[in-house]
Amino acid sequence: MVSIREEDVKIPLDVPLSARATYLKNYMEITRGSGRLMLFAGDQKVEHLNDDFFGEGIPEDDNDPEHLFRIAARSKIGVFATQLGLIARYGMDYPDVPYLVKVNSKSNLVETEQMDPFSNLWYDAEQVAEFRDNSGLKILGVGYTIYLGSEFEADMLNQAAQLIYESHRYGLITVLWIYPRGAAVADEKDPHLIAGATGVGATLNADFVKVNYPKKEGQKSEEIFKEAVMAAGRTKVVCAGGSSDECEPFLKKLYKQIHVSGAQGNATGRNIHQKPLDEAIRTCNAIYAITVEDASVEEAMKIYQGK
Repeated sequence: MVSIREEDVKIPLDVPLSARATYLKNYMEITRGSGRLMLFAGDQKVEHLNDDFFGEGIPEDDNDPEHLFRIAARSKIGVFATQLGLIARYGMDYPDVPYLVKVNSKSNLVETEQMDPFSNLWYDAEQVAEFRDNSGLKILGVGYTIYLGSEFEADMLNQAAQLIYESHRYGLITVLWIYPRGAAVADEKDPHLIAGATGVGATLNADFVKVNYPKKEGQKSEEIFKEAVMAAGRTKVVCAGGSSDECEPFLKKLYKQIHVSGAQGNATGRNIHQKPLDEAIRTCNAIYAITVEDASVEEAMKIYQGK
């Protein structure tokens, strides 16, 4: 088990004195006292519409939004990230789940060839804090996506900066999804570009930044990912889970991201929820074991296999 002490957490200086205890409590809870983030991503109902939830090889119950909440409630996770509307509709039945509100989203219908991506703000930090206080739910943080390199990046950077500043005033933890994307971006998985993205996350004062795993011909991703982790400084880097993969290769990749690259967690969606409930829970617990409990791949696979 990886663990940190409260006094080891460097609280950003934009968190006012009145909110520092809340920020610290949220940080320790969202990382389960480990400093690492195990984020269960459930924001794809907008991002990918129904592509991720219905079709060949996907269990029928994944089409029901409550499948996400059942997994989050019965698994070991750091936080469940989804849109406020779903939390408002299902949260009363799942009050013990730790939540992160995704405050901007867009569908995948408009291709980059038609228009550079822009994901506009749905809710601001004050509304999220108000929802937290009125609902009594464990709303620990907010998440926002930036498409770096889009012709609309200036708007998204401004929104992200304001969101982080205001969210910290309420003691909320902030996670940025940053994906280089648009006509100006030749290679979204370029390691140098992804390192630039994590550096942007640092300048925006995000607590965590989620990026895609880099790829470069002839090089090991876990080695070239080190540039991005270092570029982020005190902002912690987590990797997007990507499309569904077999459990063991996924866990091996995650282990290398943490122990070779130096990443501080993961953000996983399809590799968890595109499974029947029991298998999804075991997958979630195996990912948590590597991320938070510092388990080996072999130990995590035993959890997945139910041994």
